[in-house]
Amino acid sequence: MTNERRIFPSLLVATVLGVVAMQAHADASTDQAVQAQLQDYKATMQAFGKTLKGELQAAMKEGGPMAAVQVCNERAPEIAADMSAESGYTLRRTSLKPRATEPTDWERVVLEDFEARKAAGAPVGEIAWHEVKEVDGEKQLRFMKAIATEGVCLTCHGQDVDPKLKAEIDRIYPDDQATGFEEGDIRGAFSVTAALED
Repeated sequence: MTNERRIFPSLLVATVLGVVAMQAHADASTDQAVQAQLQDYKATMQAFGKTLKGELQAAMKEGGPMAAVQVCNERAPEIAADMSAESGYTLRRTSLKPRATEPTDWERVVLEDFEARKAAGAPVGEIAWHEVKEVDGEKQLRFMKAIATEGVCLTCHGQDVDPKLKAEIDRIYPDDQATGFEEGDIRGAFSVTAALED
């Protein structure tokens, strides 16, 4: 075997190993970017939940469930819009039984998976999902986290909603589906989407 024949396989192996190493480095960098952005998503989501919950509690204290319904109707979308504008993320709340925000096709698939995971014994508070998806040539990071139905939620979302309150809910949300829940059910999920940052 000539020197050229010996060198060629060695160069080929070195090239392949170099490409593999570069891909592994790129994958690791992507994973780090995803994890960092997920932490930002979670912080934004928690801030949204905390702000909305605070306003709901204040409304309940001052005006009861009727006032709380108004907060959900008026303030919840405003808070989500403000935080979306501030963060650059698209922040939503949605559900398989929505009151205001219908799930997209992919959100519905994830919500159905959440229900299956809950049925298999997963604690609702730990159920979450994310993926990197290329959309129109742009890599997007999608994240969803299940929202557990708490006892206080049942006033407006339970199986025995006060008739006057239910009438007000139906007036504001003619297509409402968000009743009949029990404590511990999956009420819905937070959904956060944005371009994957480098």
